[in-house]
Amino acid sequence: MATHATPLDDAVDDLRETFRGTLIEVSDEGYDEARAIYNAMIDRRPALIAQCVDAGDVVAAVNFGRGQELEIAVRSGGHNGPGLSLVDDGLVVDLSPMTGVHVDPEAKTVRVEPGCTWGDVDHATHAFGMATVSGIISTTGVGGLTLGGGHGYLTRQYGLTIDNLLGVDVVLADGSLVHADEDEHSELFWAVRGGGGNFGVVTSFEFQCHDVDTVVAGPLFWPLDDLETTMRWYRDWLAEAPRDVYAFYAVGEVPGDPFPPDIHGEKFCGLLWCVPSGDEELAEEHLRQARAAAEPMFEHVGAMPYPALQSLFDDLYPAGDQWYWKGDFVYDLTDEAIAAHGRHAEVPTPKSTMHLYPIDGAVHDVADDATAWNYRDATWSMVIAGVDADPANEGVITDWARNYWEAVHPHDAEGAYVNFMMEEGDERVRATYGDNYERLQRVKAQYDPDNLFHVNHNVEPAA
Repeated sequence: MATHATPLDDAVDDLRETFRGTLIEVSDEGYDEARAIYNAMIDRRPALIAQCVDAGDVVAAVNFGRGQELEIAVRSGGHNGPGLSLVDDGLVVDLSPMTGVHVDPEAKTVRVEPGCTWGDVDHATHAFGMATVSGIISTTGVGGLTLGGGHGYLTRQYGLTIDNLLGVDVVLADGSLVHADEDEHSELFWAVRGGGGNFGVVTSFEFQCHDVDTVVAGPLFWPLDDLETTMRWYRDWLAEAPRDVYAFYAVGEVPGDPFPPDIHGEKFCGLLWCVPSGDEELAEEHLRQARAAAEPMFEHVGAMPYPALQSLFDDLYPAGDQWYWKGDFVYDLTDEAIAAHGRHAEVPTPKSTMHLYPIDGAVHDVADDATAWNYRDATWSMVIAGVDADPANEGVITDWARNYWEAVHPHDAEGAYVNFMMEEGDERVRATYGDNYERLQRVKAQYDPDNLFHVNHNVEPAA
């Protein structure tokens, strides 16, 4: 039986004439591979995936999506938990082929295309003894992490990723390309620093780098029974700790190699340390304090190249696992909150975890209204992540994460880091942006008045 071309088919044929990258439709070989993202719990089927190789392709794709009245999702690294880098029956603007990195060692800056992972950036900057602020898994995409704010091992000393962002190039909803920084399109630059993908498609990021080469880093685990004791110690310790010492608190299950066989499968609470200066005496001073709080069951902290620290979790968390996560900003770990953590922290699967990432120090130096990020006075960004390779455990990990979050959320802030949120609705988005929300709406109305870019934690344009 003969098939007939649809209007969309004809439009795609026209697009192919000027598009330099690859256009992948539902019937094409490689479609399922192209639509796969980090969280295997997400199964969406876009009508077209436009794998862009340059800003011109992005302009063409955005114009195509708008002209065909398709919903548009934007994909960078594909790590977004709720799968907002995919959309059923719409267009995916896939930036993953755009992986250029240019380091300026004299200015200590790096210019990065949006398809890069943080591993790509670390590789390029480490050659010059530098790094910029990013997350803790090197396979994470630069674009999504940055637009949500970005925090990691360097945050107490150098702030959020957006605090180190110098400028961006953005394809807007009307297909135009603009540069935004403190001087040009300054309101747009304000909004993309924490406001997510609401305002356009970023095709280039420029970051400030810092002298970070060899760090002192690694894990220290206590038995999970010591959670309440050690979390209270950690709360008090962090309040006095110098900015050049970083440690996030975690719960989980000890994986296999390279950990000693006698602790495989043991439930733990613990810290992942980083002293960015590489000062081993400074690290040892604070490790002694941690050992005095409770006897560790395992410790392996030492000097390593910064990219090695950044990739520690890569093998444990490859693409293709099932993920469900919930997040909160946290001001204080009260004794009541710590008790709630203690009741729920036993993970249901080996990869499930809870992390408390410090966002104090340099983050607190920046004014609340300097960027779209609204929780400058919070102490931690928390994520509760149910993770497992087996789809049969989707319900188990989801229920655990939700129950844990419901127990601790009354002790936390109303909002959360947008990169640790599932699709949680308008009220949660408003709580996350707080006093900055109405300003974000005004910027949205200026740059995307028809809300073309709405497949995200959406900010609706002001009326």
